[in-house]
Order: sequence, then C-alpha cells, then structure tokens
Amino acid sequence: AMSGEVWFPALGLVAWLCCLSLGPAQGGKVLVVPVDGSHWLSMKILVKELSHRGHEAVVLVPETSLLIHGSKSYRTEMYQVPFTKAELDGAFNQLKDGVFLKPPTITDLFINIQRLVNFTSMQVGACESLLYNQPLMSKLKSEGFDLVLTDPFLPCGSILSHVFSIPAVYFLRGLPCELDSRANHCPAPVSYVPVAFTGNTDIMNFPQRVKNMLMSILESYVCRVLYYNFEDLVSRYLGNDITYKGLLSNGAIWLLRYDFTFEWPKPLLPNMVFIGGINCAKKAPLPADLKEFVEGSGDDGFIVFTLGSMVSDMPKKKAKQFLDAFRQIPQRVVWRYTGNFTEDVPKNVKLMKWLPQNDLLAHPKAKVFMTHGGTHGIYEGICNAVPMLMFPLFGDQGDNVHHLVSRGVAEKLLIYDVTTETLLVAIKKIINDKSYKEKITTLSDIHLDRPVEPLDLAVFWTEFVMRHKGAAHLRVAAHDLNWIQYNSLDVFVFFAVVLVGVLWVTLKGCLFCGRKCFRKGTPKRKQA
Repeated sequence: AMSGEVWFPALGLVAWLCCLSLGPAQGGKVLVVPVDGSHWLSMKILVKELSHRGHEAVVLVPETSLLIHGSKSYRTEMYQVPFTKAELDGAFNQLKDGVFLKPPTITDLFINIQRLVNFTSMQVGACESLLYNQPLMSKLKSEGFDLVLTDPFLPCGSILSHVFSIPAVYFLRGLPCELDSRANHCPAPVSYVPVAFTGNTDIMNFPQRVKNMLMSILESYVCRVLYYNFEDLVSRYLGNDITYKGLLSNGAIWLLRYDFTFEWPKPLLPNMVFIGGINCAKKAPLPADLKEFVEGSGDDGFIVFTLGSMVSDMPKKKAKQFLDAFRQIPQRVVWRYTGNFTEDVPKNVKLMKWLPQNDLLAHPKAKVFMTHGGTHGIYEGICNAVPMLMFPLFGDQGDNVHHLVSRGVAEKLLIYDVTTETLLVAIKKIINDKSYKEKITTLSDIHLDRPVEPLDLAVFWTEFVMRHKGAAHLRVAAHDLNWIQYNSLDVFVFFAVVLVGVLWVTLKGCLFCGRKCFRKGTPKRKQA
C-alpha cells in the first residue's frame, strides 16, 4: 500500500514533465521584437528553442545592430533606421563615458538621465521607422502571427501587438521605475518592497521606510522624463486615448528573468512567471587551449573577469592596475579584454576577445567571478556557485550588486577608485573567507531546486498563449478599476457616511429622549 502511495505522485510529476516536453500539434508563428544589446542574448535562447520545437520565428532586426544577427533557427526581417552604426556606438559610449575615471556627482546624475533619454530617443526613432514602413507592416500583418514575443524595455513590440490584435508575451528583467509592476497592477508596498538604488533591503527600519517613500515619490517624477519619448510615440501612432502604461498592461504573460534567490520577496500576479537562470542551462566543453590553461591552475584555481557583452576594454591606466594585481596572486585569470597593452601581460593572465563565460564558471577550479553586475552574469555565477567580485558601471547594475552583497555572496568595488591594493585585498578576502563559497553554494542549491527548468517553463507559457489566444483568465480585475475604486476610497466614504448617519440619528434620538424625560420629570406648579 505504501509503495503505491509513493508511485502516484512520482508518475504525476513524470507526466507533467512529459507534457512540457511535448511539442504542440501544430507549430505556431511567433513575431519576435527584441531589444538590441545584452537583452537579446537570453531571449535568443528562447527563440531558438521555440524553433527547435516546430514553431516559426521571425525576428525583426534593425539594419544597424549591435548583437542581433541571423541564424538557421529563425528568419530575420531587416528594417531601416535613421542612424548609422557609428552614431549608435557613439550614443552607447556616452552612457559609459567617465565611469572608469571619476565618482558620479549630482550633476552627473542629470547628465546620465539626459544621455539615457537621448539613447532611448534614438531607439524610438528606429521603432518609428519600422511602424511607418508600410510594405513591411503589410507583409507582417498578412503572415498571421499567433503572438508577439518582445522585451517591453522599448515600445515597438507592444505597439505591434496592439495593431495586429495578437497577444504579447513579455520577456524582461524589469523596467525603470517598476513600470512593469505598475502596468500589470501588481502590488508593491513601499513598506517592504525597496525602491531601486535606495540601498534598502526588504527589512527596513523607520528611517529607511521614510527614505523608501521619498524615493518612490521622486521616482515617479523622474520617470515622466525617461518615458516621455515612449508616451509621445504611443499617442501619435495609436491615439491620445492610450498611454504607454496602458499599452503594456495588455501583456498576456510576463516572463521575468529573475527569481527570489536574487530578487527580494514581493507579491506576484498569476501572469508573472520566473525564468531566472534561463541563460545558464546548457554547458559545452571548453576549447582545448582554454581547458589546458584553466586546468593547469592547480589547487589555486582561476578567476573569470569580464565586464559584460558591451564593455570589453578600459583606459590603459586602469587596466594596468588590474594587471599589477594579477601579477601578485597565484590564481590564473581569464580576462575578456580587447584593448592593447604596451607592457607584457603576466603569464597567469589569458586575454580573450570573447570567452565562454558559463562554461568557465562551471569548471570546478573557478574561484572568483569578477563581473559588472549584469543579470546574465549574476545568474551564471549563482547557477555554478562561484562567489563574485563586482564592479557596477551603469544602469541597474548598482542595484543588482546590492542584492548579492546583502546576501553575503559578493564584494563590491567601485571601478573609478579601485586600486591594485584594494583589488588584492578583495580577491584574497573572497578566496580565503570560506563563508562566501558556502553562502553562494546554498543560494545555488535553492535556485536549482525546482520542478521545471526555466527554459521549459518559458516555452510552456509561450505555447500556452498561442494555444489559447492569450491568457485573459490570469488578468486581474484591477485593470478595470479607476484609482478611487482600486483603493476602495468610495467604500470608505460610504462607510463614513453611514457612520456619520448612525451617529447623527443616535445623537438626535438621545436628545429627543432626554427632552421627553426632562419634561416628564418636571413637577407641575399649583394654581394660585
């Protein structure tokens, strides 16, 4: 009897996994509208898997692109953009300008906001070129796509979903100012959900909650500036009766590239799905020369150093500080670096223009991961249980790093004031203090303890939307309420009116009874 009880849950799990692995009866057609740069790297994994499972994917690619290229796994449609590759590179370089050289000031904050607005303005221009490309738009509409797979960091995919009247699946890390949560009407109480860049965790004392509230108010005003170009495009193309936030709210499923091993615990809605770690599922053998280099590191092991897909060099003076530190450690270092050195590179350092990051971190001799704090690298570090030394540069990286430092699995150094000495101290601390390795191992075990792999989950929900033409049953009714109804202010007013009415009637009744009793109790005067 006991063995039968054990078998039934096991068979149920096997059946569930088999259902996930089965392809649909008929392949669907997916229109993919990606965001260029590192955002594309993990979305590409899902696109290729959908193609492998029998779906037809068409990827819209701007003629001037950083990382989006053709593939046998999917078809591409190129569209013209109003800028050159040199102008795109220049706009991106402006974003990372000065991060290696000087600490940011309050003036730099406003300058960086303006640079980000300029960068997104350029991307909005590219989106506008696509939307007003009538031959291409007509061709896309005639193909009968089942859904749009897009990153809502830019508005193009959401607009196409609305115009073609097909459901959208969003693939994202998150949006500035928590616009993703706000658009989806997901509660985010400031009492325990920290605002980005406040330095708070989910456990806050009173002054921290005050700071969180003030930053939340300030954030709402800053984001009006950040999203101005998006709002303008949406209103011009779709009409003034729809906002960008309202447009985003139509997303059927939100595939979120994180989970609670990284993010702070917070509320979620039924159409929000965790796929954190989707980029570190598959590992490949190391190339022969690289394998020989890392395995020759002995018991000391090796360090992986990369600042992401978009930053592959740094000022020579700063690079020399890193080299001088690497000369003094027994570990070997694999460094993604495309700059030129005028001096000899130490024998324990191997420079590469591109490196198989996840495959290196999976090697048992990997001791430290030196990274900028992008979510792709963070999850590869978590998946492979490698403690991190982090150098946030821009964007959400500073907040990402704060998450891991708070969990005791990483150390943080600021790239503009790092020295050879501080670098040596941090590396030795992470390697010699076993708590870093123990905590990242615990975090990795929790992350990997799941019934379904992130890629399978992403495929399942994407196919679910195709099969059912959306996921309207997961959409909360909060979308149909105005601000007064959502916060139940009308109910509170009703209760207040009833309470006042009851108190008024009670008071009047008491006064009436008091007058009656007083009159009844007063003795009549005798007549003379």
